[in-house]
Amino acid sequence: MNNESRLKRILLGHGSGGVLMHDLIKRTIMSGLNLKEARYDDSAIIDINGERFAFTTDSYVVDPLFFPGGNIGDLAINGTVNDLAVMGARPLFISLSFILEEGFETDKFDTILSSIEKTARKSGVEIITGDTKVVNKGKGDGIFINTSGIGMIESGVEISGSNAKVGDKIIISGPIGNHGIAVIAERNGIKLEPPIKSDTAPLNLLTMDMLKATKNIHAMRDPTRGGIATTLKEIAVASGVCIEIYEDKIPIEDGIRAACELLGFEPFYVANEGILVAFVPEGDAERVLDVMRKNHLGKNAEIIGEVKENPKKMVLLKTSIGGTRIIDMLTGEQLPRIC
Repeated sequence: MNNESRLKRILLGHGSGGVLMHDLIKRTIMSGLNLKEARYDDSAIIDINGERFAFTTDSYVVDPLFFPGGNIGDLAINGTVNDLAVMGARPLFISLSFILEEGFETDKFDTILSSIEKTARKSGVEIITGDTKVVNKGKGDGIFINTSGIGMIESGVEISGSNAKVGDKIIISGPIGNHGIAVIAERNGIKLEPPIKSDTAPLNLLTMDMLKATKNIHAMRDPTRGGIATTLKEIAVASGVCIEIYEDKIPIEDGIRAACELLGFEPFYVANEGILVAFVPEGDAERVLDVMRKNHLGKNAEIIGEVKENPKKMVLLKTSIGGTRIIDMLTGEQLPRIC
């Protein structure tokens, strides 16, 4: 890395999930750790004596800590479970570490802990270890949470963001944008009518239903920071394919659409915490869609596009008025501190 390209300062936008974050990872973190390549999946895959496991780690710094539909506690469990689930793994164990700020109210901490316990029980994952640190007042923003998770992958399941194939149908499990809008509205004291709640939820039971329908799912991802636009671009680049999506097939609630217009956001870049996108061979797509719609977390699932051969590494949006837009990764800091 030459001096001209070296990053001088970390910006808030480096945590927003888009171009700046990818640049930070490639140019600074991977270079500094002398890592030559990375798969950029939501979990690493580990082979132990012939058994395959998914392993993931994450940190949660959401602002505000409490938002409509959830809080930093259930968000931490759901986010970790989902990163395992979209790799086709059955989540088993989670570690949980807290960085607490001096003066943080124990009543708030109790509420967060209660949410963590309920969410872990709901998703069937076991919290087995953790750590607690306390930092000086003004140095920790209340509470930060770090997690790691491990899950088991059944034989025959091969899911990766680099595995999308030409001809795959792209399925989304539900409406986009709810989490990001719920958090940003609460952060800025904006009252929306009707109220918008985060979609934060554990997706492992949904993914298990999908894998019962077919193990032949090529790629799967939960589109968190950077929204579905960034997620689809990542997969297009990693798989070397063209992704074509249809604007009129992408589910967006009227309230989200109106809030995005009010706030100047593009729904495709808004964070989600309870939906997934899956790349499924055409012959299996309707069967997978059917089982998804029978699960309450997939009742609004839709086929929103397909994988083409060219132009490679591109995401194209077929608009409702008959045009075509190029969709790229999020740039800047539209929604920092969102998870």
